[in-house]
Amino acid sequence: MRMQYALTGELRRCLIVDDERAMRGILRRLMTAEGFECLEAASGSEALELLATESVPLVLSDFHMPGMDGAELLRQIRERWSNTAVVMITAMSDVNLAVRCLDAGALDYLTKPFTIEEVSARVAQALEKRRLLLENQAYRDHLEERVSLQARRYEELFVASLQSLADALEVKDAYTWGHSTRVSRYAVAIARELGVTSPRLEQLELGSRLHDIGKIGVREDILNKDGALTDDEYQHVMEHPVIGWRLLSPLLHEMPHALAVVRSHHERFDGRGTPDALRGGEIPLEARITAVADSFDAMTSGRPYRDGMPVADAIEELRRCSGTQFDPQCVAAFERAMERQNFPLPDWSVRRQTHLQIVA
Repeated sequence: MRMQYALTGELRRCLIVDDERAMRGILRRLMTAEGFECLEAASGSEALELLATESVPLVLSDFHMPGMDGAELLRQIRERWSNTAVVMITAMSDVNLAVRCLDAGALDYLTKPFTIEEVSARVAQALEKRRLLLENQAYRDHLEERVSLQARRYEELFVASLQSLADALEVKDAYTWGHSTRVSRYAVAIARELGVTSPRLEQLELGSRLHDIGKIGVREDILNKDGALTDDEYQHVMEHPVIGWRLLSPLLHEMPHALAVVRSHHERFDGRGTPDALRGGEIPLEARITAVADSFDAMTSGRPYRDGMPVADAIEELRRCSGTQFDPQCVAAFERAMERQNFPLPDWSVRRQTHLQIVA
């Protein structure tokens, strides 16, 4: 009676490797009787050539062959086609060699001389081991995929929570509603012009969205003041980069580029900024980019005591401050991005009306 083999949905195919034609013929007849399509190779190198072009779930290989022996063939099969089951064939006196092959990844072995029943039993056992290994690997892969998906969901929820916190801060001020979203969009466009890629780009996007989150520690009467700030009030507001950095550091310790934006987006290229008086290239690139995006949106957004500046005037102001307040490369990249993408800039009065509808 023909035995059942664990090859459901796969080709019932095997490769017989032996330098003796007569032995290959014996095995071919036995395996054909078991329902296998048989391929043959007279050497290890010939076997590797066949495996490179044919899908073969099972290899029966002699150990002693001229040139490449069975141990080396097994090693290369395990390295290149790890899902292929290998059954080694040795003489009775080479049982220790067979055990070493099992340790090296063979799934079973045959000793010469062998019977039909022995071939059937060993092949069935090897293929069953292969099936279990494949199922175990599929389970691990699926589990890793589920864990990875769950981790991404937690990360998305975490980022969404942080953004909600930033939005809650902005909703207090009709004139900055949507500021962080616009700054993030401008910053990403600048970064792309400068060749910034993932994952640094994603951290920049997150950091620029959260750059003003430290204003949660700024007095609300100052944030909403109708008029220019006094020197003391301005100094109080300018504490927000450090407040935000301290707030987010425990949460974003694996995102240093995002944290750099939060802490350093008010540094100046000439070293006269805050909080660390960094100069030029000492300022993280992400913070230099966000400084341009932040200032542009601040200039084009209205305040109770002034209308937003026209885009052309805001760009001219960025140029004027290039090299002192701003990194010249970031300013130039912003101009290129504006030319390419033609960002829509809603009127500040429309922003105020939208805000009033939301908080009403």
